[in-house]
Amino acid sequence: MNDSHSVASGSGELNPDQVKQLARQRLHRRSSLRVILCLLPIWFIVSYGCGILFRDWLDANAPSVGNAPFGFWMAQQGSIICFVLLLVVYAIWMGKLDDKFHLEDEQE
Repeated sequence: MNDSHSVASGSGELNPDQVKQLARQRLHRRSSLRVILCLLPIWFIVSYGCGILFRDWLDANAPSVGNAPFGFWMAQQGSIICFVLLLVVYAIWMGKLDDKFHLEDEQE
């Protein structure tokens, strides 16, 4: 039995609903990659840049945090705090993308 809403046996053709869902999934994937590509440079700059590359400059030119110079503090605590904040931003942003593209977890 071959109706217009099922995949034709052996031909690999998709019905219109499946085509729409695949297009929506591709757009979601592209949008999620944009999110990642926006957040990764921030993570790199804060963790590697502030903690390693610019540590001496930050120690000399930025205010101290408690008794610790700012560059040292960024290497020890600031990069971790920034990473946790980026995780929260990522979760919220991806939740909005999932809602926009009407995608839900289908693994349950």
